[in-house]
Amino acid sequence: MADKVHPTTKQNATPAAAAAAPPIAKPVPPSTKTHLYNPTPGAYSHRQKHRDFSCRRCFCLTCFWSILLLIAILLLAAIASAAFYVLYQPRRPTFSVTSVKISSFNLTTTPSDDTTHLTTKINLTLSAKNPNNKITFFYDPISITVLSNSVNLSNGSFSNFTSSPDTISVIHTAMALNSQLLDADAVKSLNSDLKRKNGLPMRILMDTTVGVKMEKMKMKKIGIRVKCDGIHGAVPKGKRVIPAVANTSTAKCEVDLRTKILKWTF
Repeated sequence: MADKVHPTTKQNATPAAAAAAPPIAKPVPPSTKTHLYNPTPGAYSHRQKHRDFSCRRCFCLTCFWSILLLIAILLLAAIASAAFYVLYQPRRPTFSVTSVKISSFNLTTTPSDDTTHLTTKINLTLSAKNPNNKITFFYDPISITVLSNSVNLSNGSFSNFTSSPDTISVIHTAMALNSQLLDADAVKSLNSDLKRKNGLPMRILMDTTVGVKMEKMKMKKIGIRVKCDGIHGAVPKGKRVIPAVANTSTAKCEVDLRTKILKWTF
């Protein structure tokens, strides 16, 4: 007896149906980088701008108060200087040449070696006046030099002294130069000056330091240089030694302050 074949209700999927089925999605692993959400994206820049503004404001305030303080100090210094000037009316000391006498002036040349030597003796008298009413000057020892153009004629010194207010101090010194060797230029200059009709041109230089006292206040000593020009000297002649008096009618003296900075003196 023949077997009957009964068809099943489940049919195998055809290849076309298998191709049309959607692919199964694979799980994606989480990324290592995480992005945080910032609810206020401009907060940092706002804080930075506020900090910069505060720094600029502090700097401006510092500069303002520094300038204001400097102006106040300068103003107080100007007021103090004006009050000091009105109270004391400080003035520099004045110098004048009283007399210059040349008692010896020998310019000798040695034929053997053709050298020239100068020997001089000069008596010098000057006056130092203190024109202030409330200021006293204290002079250290004074070094004195007499020149004719650039040629040194004599050297000397004067001891320290005190110049009280409204007084005149006399400076008298005997100066000498013993057989000083001169070069050719100095000899030529002296011989030319000795032929002048109005006499040998002379200059006096004095260097010293001066202290200042105003009542109970003392100031640090400062250097001064006194230059006296307009002196015309005459050389003594003859066997009899008679000092020759120089013409000082046109002599004028200037007082310059000498300020020392490090190794330089101005």
